[in-house]
Amino acid sequence: MPDPTMPDLGPTPPSWGWPGPQRGRVAHAAVPPRYQATTVQGCGLYPFTAGSGAPAIGVPIGRHMIWGEVVALDPIDWVRANITTNPGVFVLGEPGVGKSAFSKRMAAGLIAFGTGVVVLGDVKGEYAGLVTRLGGQVVRIGWGQSRLNPLDAGALGHAVAALERTRPDKAHALRAEIRSRRLDLLLALCLIARGSRGAPITDAEELALGGALDILARDPSRQPVIPQVMATIEAGGTEMARAVLARTRQEYRDLTDGVLRTLARICQGLLRGLFDGPTTTPADLSAPAVSIDISALDNAADDIVAAALLCTWAYGFGAIDAARAVGDTRPYLTIQDEMWRSLRAAPGLVERTDRLTRLNRQKGIGSIITTHSLADLEALPTAEDQAKARGLVERSAITVMGALPDLELGRVHRVRSLTAREREMVGSWSAPESWETDRPHPGRGKYLVKVGGRLGIPVEMHLTPAETDLYNTDTAIRRSRRDTHAAGATTS
Repeated sequence: MPDPTMPDLGPTPPSWGWPGPQRGRVAHAAVPPRYQATTVQGCGLYPFTAGSGAPAIGVPIGRHMIWGEVVALDPIDWVRANITTNPGVFVLGEPGVGKSAFSKRMAAGLIAFGTGVVVLGDVKGEYAGLVTRLGGQVVRIGWGQSRLNPLDAGALGHAVAALERTRPDKAHALRAEIRSRRLDLLLALCLIARGSRGAPITDAEELALGGALDILARDPSRQPVIPQVMATIEAGGTEMARAVLARTRQEYRDLTDGVLRTLARICQGLLRGLFDGPTTTPADLSAPAVSIDISALDNAADDIVAAALLCTWAYGFGAIDAARAVGDTRPYLTIQDEMWRSLRAAPGLVERTDRLTRLNRQKGIGSIITTHSLADLEALPTAEDQAKARGLVERSAITVMGALPDLELGRVHRVRSLTAREREMVGSWSAPESWETDRPHPGRGKYLVKVGGRLGIPVEMHLTPAETDLYNTDTAIRRSRRDTHAAGATTS
């Protein structure tokens, strides 16, 4: 209730205040002074400081660990908003701290926003449950399962035929892109087949592969497969001899015998029954998400897994390009786990892989690459490969770090500058403070998001019950523990 003894001063005061005693009247309203200080100094004088604001564009990842506000991330929209320069995200952290959970939260959120998600080579089968729950497609590659033809141009080939009449210049560019992708893949597979101590690919061998692809591309009714490339080189002929600049039949044999033996090892060993025939289950990019699952090969030899990863990358990026060619304009996010597992299979693979999987920001494609440690780069065969691999990391505008030990943070610092406080914070997530059991890992769900030279954003992610079921990668360990306890209780 208003005080009846006080006069009604009206809803709006005069510019200098109401006249009269104790009514705030001043002769001059001065502008208050401004001060600039660090948060350490400013909090002592003015304890109501707040953060400058975390980006609210994209998928809500969690809350800022200092200010408590929601932090969101979308690599494609961050480029549109000029927050970053390219839509690449590089995620690293110790096993079990939530790297996959971070990628899955991003995938689920972006699917809801209309982004197409393609998981390229799911080595452990971690994404199959999520993709299935969201109505996507899981293509399982393995002996007795589905098979992919990595040379399959898919809808891109149909787009070339349609453009021949209306846009011959664009049709020519698409044909050149298809040829380049196929050739880069074959060269990379040959490097893997020859191993870390094998001979490098010669000029004549590269010319032979390119010549065989040109001959096979003349039949638009079918997609070439790797055994056909081998058969074309082995058949030889005037055109193939001209392709490798061989002057005699014997010279042609001398120049191509090496690559023929390499292709024979690929067709009869590495990829037999996996990537050596027509595609049996084409990827359907009209689905909300697609996962190419190669978990059936997880226990296979390293060169087989490396070759399988390269083939799925080539097929997946080709499928996205094909969708673009036929008018699909929605943004895409690709997820590549265990990338370094393929790069260390042979010297020169970093360059081939970079050309094979290189993304273009104009195409509206974001990428998430995950790994445990940058020490994987140091395990690459040559110093040149290591330098090029560091370039792959540097070109990812967004770096997301989970719990990491100090030694690993030193490696990260050489690629992405970290402050002493940031290193201390991320390092503190690395190990529990005590030996007490049945407590969550201190770094579980905690991430530092770094963009360029800006200060990192510390964010903590909490999973919903549904996410806990879908994202849990410790199911096998926890199930075996429950079974052991149950067996112990039974015997006792």
